[in-house]
Amino acid sequence: MTAIQNKLHPRQIKPAKMVSTLLRWCLNAFIALLFFIPFYWMFITSVKTLGQTLITPPTFWTWDPQWNNFAVVFQKVDIWGMLGNSLIVTAGTLICQCLTVIPAAYAFARYQFKGAKVLFGITLATMMIPSQLIFLPVYLMFSRWGMINTYWSLILPSASSAFAIFMLRQTFKQVSEELLEAARLDKAGELKIITRIMLPLARPTVVTLAMLTFISIWNDYFWPLVMTTKADVRTLPVGIASLRMTESGVNYQIMMAGNVILVIPVLVVFFFAQKQIIKAFTYTGVK
Repeated sequence: MTAIQNKLHPRQIKPAKMVSTLLRWCLNAFIALLFFIPFYWMFITSVKTLGQTLITPPTFWTWDPQWNNFAVVFQKVDIWGMLGNSLIVTAGTLICQCLTVIPAAYAFARYQFKGAKVLFGITLATMMIPSQLIFLPVYLMFSRWGMINTYWSLILPSASSAFAIFMLRQTFKQVSEELLEAARLDKAGELKIITRIMLPLARPTVVTLAMLTFISIWNDYFWPLVMTTKADVRTLPVGIASLRMTESGVNYQIMMAGNVILVIPVLVVFFFAQKQIIKAFTYTGVK
């Protein structure tokens, strides 16, 4: 009787496994659809006419795409100039965060010194302070230093990140101490340990943090609006926001066309970084 049950057992499990797989695929498809719909709606709106954007109920397709909407965006906004400003500010912020976040995370993770817990607690506490609360003293400070309408006024407020320090510290703590001791016995300095051991092992986390920083700075509207008054140094989100109001009212299709242009670099970066992001959430370190 037991032998017969053992033979039937795989046959009984197979349908259950197929149902489980089907449900998992359906769930994944549903989640993917939730993320896809906003991008699709943004794109389809960007190629509609103004009248089509105001139809109720809204339509999810247009048989007469208005590709000229993108040309209008380039006419009304200095896309290439602001795109260059966004690249400079984003790249400058990433470089500054590499110079501040990596040493801080390594120190908090691998060193025991007096006041370490207090300093780390203060670092985490800064995440609870919204930028809108401190922008006035920061603005006055930059104004005294003559940094208004410069790239530095857009880079320095985000030159470090408490969240990045926390995440990278957690990853660094998972690296085996024996591995670091072996490197020190080979007369490797701390800088070499960071660059040759810690960062390669923490690559998924580093790439993920860089991706999150890129998205945050690229889409930042508040600081460029507050710290700049000239279009020469303003970034792309400020330029796209200026499309909201025109002489004839709100042109939703033009505004959405600008948003499509704004989001393309983010999608490209995510496409190339997605594998590292997945690894960052499954990384367990070297035991």
